[in-house]
Amino acid sequence: MDHDYRALGLKAGLEIHQQLDTEQKLFCGSPTLLRDIKESNFEFMRYLRPTQSEMGMVDRAALEEVKFTKKFIYKAYDTTCLVEADEEPPRELNQEALDYALMIARMLNMKIVDELYTMRKIVIDGSNTSGFQRSGLLATQGYLDSSSCRVGIDVLCLEEEAAQKVEERKDSVVYSLDRLGIPLVEIGTAPDIISPSHAREVAEKLGMILRSTGKVKRGLGTIRQDINISIAQGARVEIKGVQALELIEMIVEREVARQIALLEIRDELRKRGASIQDRIVDVTQVFVNTSSNVILKALREGTVLAVNLPGFTGLVGKEIQPDRRLGTEFSDYAKKAGVGGIFHTDELPDYGITEDEVSALRGALGAQDKDCVVMVADTKERARGALEAVIARAKEALVGIPEETRRALPDGNSAYMRPLPGAARMYPETDVPPVEITEERIRGIKLPELIDERRSRYIKQFNLNEELAGMIARSEDFILFERIMQQVPNANATMVVRTLETTLPELEKEGIPVDNITEGHLVDLFRFHSEGKIPNEAIGNILRTITNKPELTVDRAAQSLGIGVETGELEAVIDRIIESKIDFIKERGLNSVGPLMGVVMKEFRGKVSGQEINRLLKEKISRKLGMMNS
Repeated sequence: MDHDYRALGLKAGLEIHQQLDTEQKLFCGSPTLLRDIKESNFEFMRYLRPTQSEMGMVDRAALEEVKFTKKFIYKAYDTTCLVEADEEPPRELNQEALDYALMIARMLNMKIVDELYTMRKIVIDGSNTSGFQRSGLLATQGYLDSSSCRVGIDVLCLEEEAAQKVEERKDSVVYSLDRLGIPLVEIGTAPDIISPSHAREVAEKLGMILRSTGKVKRGLGTIRQDINISIAQGARVEIKGVQALELIEMIVEREVARQIALLEIRDELRKRGASIQDRIVDVTQVFVNTSSNVILKALREGTVLAVNLPGFTGLVGKEIQPDRRLGTEFSDYAKKAGVGGIFHTDELPDYGITEDEVSALRGALGAQDKDCVVMVADTKERARGALEAVIARAKEALVGIPEETRRALPDGNSAYMRPLPGAARMYPETDVPPVEITEERIRGIKLPELIDERRSRYIKQFNLNEELAGMIARSEDFILFERIMQQVPNANATMVVRTLETTLPELEKEGIPVDNITEGHLVDLFRFHSEGKIPNEAIGNILRTITNKPELTVDRAAQSLGIGVETGELEAVIDRIIESKIDFIKERGLNSVGPLMGVVMKEFRGKVSGQEINRLLKEKISRKLGMMNS
């Protein structure tokens, strides 16, 4: 659905989390290599609890996380150190990471702090063994220009990456420690984004600036986008973990649609005079003879509890995003208690639950026609915790839209994670000394060429088309490309790019050891190619041969494949063809070169370049025509 986003009062801002490509982690000497979980050689566990900030307050998001106690299991490796296990204080901040972050801050026109102080940010979802994440504010008040407006860059922080969740169980969560502590920058824009397409444009530009540094990690999971979204009368919602740029527009569109739908539900509930009862009722007896497999499974060790929501009928089943309803939101909250989900009378009878059981259920709760009953089947403790969460979310529905942190889903929707954190989650890190940042240090950082600028330069300098220029400008091989072009000024830039970005990756996918190909091999390859000694079609086979025998020179590899012929042999064949086609040449003149190319190529395809054949044909036909006209 198309919306007038200005009329809706859309406000949106981005938070970009980008891992930096350093050798060591931010506060220890462990390598920043990602490991296969199968390589883990030991594990340990923790329980985490919230603590008061320096203001004497406990963060609301932390309180939500500890309502239901969970055990956190950490998979460790032979590279895991005591700092990562929270058994040893952190070491001094990684200076290489700080320099990379300073470079990014300068590229975003930001004001850099005089001194970097590391803070502790309370995080008790298990993603850090210590119960907090270390983060330092590095720069503020920057900007970047977009097609719509100038977008403010409010903050840039240097912080440590969280551990990666690998498994979630009912009573525990498993994390891998290989990612924990990798340096990253967190960049937060001002709420200056005015539409879904604008959000994507800003994210793309930020990504381009980060990649231009050459100092950031590449690949899935190394960059994540969070989006803060609100509309007038709505609430600020943070949607975390948007990994694909193409999803950003849809995430914004669907969150706006969700907030509009929730406001419509609120208005309808108020019209109905809806209210919330906190009474949770044990309705196990209703299902003693049930044929529902889901209920029967739960009753082996648990019970069925229910709550009545007066005035909610038809609204719990109302769609607020594609394939997601208000009831789905209730279920997201309930799942925090460890249950699999909820049932509600807007969707029953179903799941093996009969019409008679629904009637008995409504009777047990004293539900009226406009009431919706929500029930949970699980252990008594989990079921009660789940329904308390549902009641809390239902009360929010009467107010409008809760401020919360949500998880981006692959289809562009989002799901509840926890309440938005507040200021009470931060307090100073006493184990890491502050770092002074001098003007001399800032001035000494050399700024890189932007990828967009590099692409434009390649189009002009090497006559590449936009697609190939963009491909090599974004590639990690751009430096190799420039070195080849510097050493072989007459090299065909198009063939160099296609070889580096298409041919070599295709060989690598086949399991061929392309690391055996040196820069020297490539320089010689394109020198011979520019001289017409190696045809386009032979490049892949020559490279394949060198990977198997890296001691071979390019000319030897070409000879082993029968590529290249003596100039005298080629000229003799061309002379013969010219004599046999003399009448055609008299009639067409130099226009006969094209058709005769095909005749010569039949004999020498893959052995001699078309460039060399074309040169000799033109030369010999011109000479022949000159003799005939003299």
